Amino acid sequence: MNAAAGAARADIEGVILAGGRGLRMLGADKGLSLLHGTPLVRHVLQALRPQVASCMISANRNHEAYAQFDAPLVSDAWPDFRGPLAGIHAATRLVTHDWLLAAPCDTPGLPGDLAARLWCAARTAGADAAYAVIAGEPLYPLCLLHRRRFAALQDALEHGQYAVGRWLAAQGAVAVAIDNWPGPLLNLNTPERLADAHTAESWKPNSPT
Repeated sequence: MNAAAGAARADIEGVILAGGRGLRMLGADKGLSLLHGTPLVRHVLQALRPQVASCMISANRNHEAYAQFDAPLVSDAWPDFRGPLAGIHAATRLVTHDWLLAAPCDTPGLPGDLAARLWCAARTAGADAAYAVIAGEPLYPLCLLHRRRFAALQDALEHGQYAVGRWLAAQGAVAVAIDNWPGPLLNLNTPERLADAHTAESWKPNSPT
């Protein structure tokens, strides 16, 4: 996988999706919520940056706070919070590489070979998209898209199609089982789940960068 990882890194840009309203977090900005004293978005940046050529953050509020992470910021083209697809679309306006990898800000346990696995699976299948499946459950916003699908993404959003899974299915996306994910570090989108992650023994954060 090392050779594949290098090739994938040169071919992929990343975006961390931190533009939601945080309704299940009682309105808190998820990306700025702390896990072991470090904002969730920084945990994801630390995991994603070694796997991609460059990485940006999609955020719709608290831009000054997100500026501290030394990553380009993008915001939704629409003001009405159309969900993860809108955050991915925002990133497509800056992408210069062939592939874009999206990762939600509440998934701090990203495996170090995630980008390469999605990239290899998509290329092997001749597909323009792939998404992660963890413990049998699809995590659609954790996905890889080829630039050939960017126009279709904009069209979907303009016509009120916001469901990530349905859109990926229409693009012929392949499902990729990720079997090395630290158990509790997934969908930390409620105060309770975030509290559980603080006590997880299966994962400890890297040093901040």
